[in-house]
Amino acid sequence: MKKIFIMLLIACTAMATLNAQTQQRRTTNTPKNVIGALDFIIGESGNKDNQVYRVTKNPVTNILESKEQIVHFVCGVNDPMLLQVSQRFMNDEPVCYQISHLAAGKIESFSIKVVTENGKKTNYVTLRNKPTQEMWYMATKNASNPQLRDVYAIVWEQKDQDHVEGDIYIISSLRPDLFEKDMERDRSKTFTLDGRMGDDISDSLYVFYMAETYEELNQLTMMTDSYAELKEYMKTHSNILPMPVSRDKRFNVSVDIDKRMGGRIRTVMPDGSLCKFWTNIDMVPGKTYRITTHNGFYSADWDYENRFGLRSGKSMFEGHDNDDVELTGGYEDEETDIVVPDTVADWREDDVYAKPAPRQTGNKLEEMTQAQQMELMLDVQAIKAEIERSKELSKIIGACLKEQPGVTKDWKAVDPTLNQLMKSNAALDKRFESFIKKALKYGLDKAEAPEAYKDGILKHYAEQAKGFAELYQKCGSLSKTAQKCQKQVNKLIEKNMNDMIKLTTK
Repeated sequence: MKKIFIMLLIACTAMATLNAQTQQRRTTNTPKNVIGALDFIIGESGNKDNQVYRVTKNPVTNILESKEQIVHFVCGVNDPMLLQVSQRFMNDEPVCYQISHLAAGKIESFSIKVVTENGKKTNYVTLRNKPTQEMWYMATKNASNPQLRDVYAIVWEQKDQDHVEGDIYIISSLRPDLFEKDMERDRSKTFTLDGRMGDDISDSLYVFYMAETYEELNQLTMMTDSYAELKEYMKTHSNILPMPVSRDKRFNVSVDIDKRMGGRIRTVMPDGSLCKFWTNIDMVPGKTYRITTHNGFYSADWDYENRFGLRSGKSMFEGHDNDDVELTGGYEDEETDIVVPDTVADWREDDVYAKPAPRQTGNKLEEMTQAQQMELMLDVQAIKAEIERSKELSKIIGACLKEQPGVTKDWKAVDPTLNQLMKSNAALDKRFESFIKKALKYGLDKAEAPEAYKDGILKHYAEQAKGFAELYQKCGSLSKTAQKCQKQVNKLIEKNMNDMIKLTTK
């Protein structure tokens, strides 16, 4: 499997190039010509001291909820950029989903809906209200959050023989079509999650996972426990959506689906991690699930569950009531055992690899489907990233303790980093275990598995174990958090050694 790792890493490089190209295409799919023109006019002729500028972000996650910029400008009739406005809007027409032009002399007024507070509040912004005005308007999907709509508009009229004056509008807000009843939309295909948050908690953001199968939903959920990583994923994928909690403690999501799917609600914690517990929801086209979240539990929609969910006999989650605990392990008991430093695991290659299993000829990487190869490549990338993250955390711990004089060390400064290291170790173990199971399921040679353990996860954990032994020798003692982390590393070494031996003896 070492060969397979190398092949997958090479393929990952190619995939990284593909991702860069995809990112470039996504960036290209913004109305850069229009943005450039409006920014230029604002910079050269805008009255920036008297502009309207409002931004609302989630206070915990820093996710943009709405943004409004209105700038008044005065410029010459023959201003070069103003003369290019029409062409700029037409050049960017392919990347928008709505464009409109009203020439001077037309009698129509023009207003847009600005939806805020999770669809509970709607304002109207009038862009054009006089026949003497000319207007260009464009609406695009926000590149970072598909639930947001970006509006770019410019309106102007003749001020005198040599000058025009007008306003530029740049507005980001929730897409009205997601929250307003649209007669052209087939409501029979729309699944809606209508959520309320109880008074006993103060969550600010949830995420909603969606998949056609239970296995796919689990893979999606276990992809990362970091919201920062998940946010990057959501920029280019629509199977996970953010659900910010509004000021009136409401959250919701509406998606069009053609068949039953599985959904999953997960809380974004204040430190940016994803909660280890979640709520499974059967998604049914045309139906609405109403839920109220509380501290450690939730109030289910039992009428829905009886007709379509867990009590209907049709649920994909039947028999998986505690899958969050099974997959993540839940939250460990905070009680810390004392760990003696000489219990650090001593794994030696001669003992572990003395009798390797007979090798079979060839691997089956080339025989897998492209989708299967892609899944394994993503797993290898995630494993590499988690190893690098834990190595960086270990460096931080060592550097902090090195800066402290004397034998007695103050562990308060490094305990938070040790907690992060424990999370990283647990996540890495889950990722590696998932990778091995998936690789064997897709037909890769089981006899090559020990190489993946030896050169991958066991080597990494052994380096950490050695580091804790060295810390004890230098510092004279370990903090309770450091002891807990040391104990976790020892257990992970033992677990993965046992898993490897099972593969070689079957």
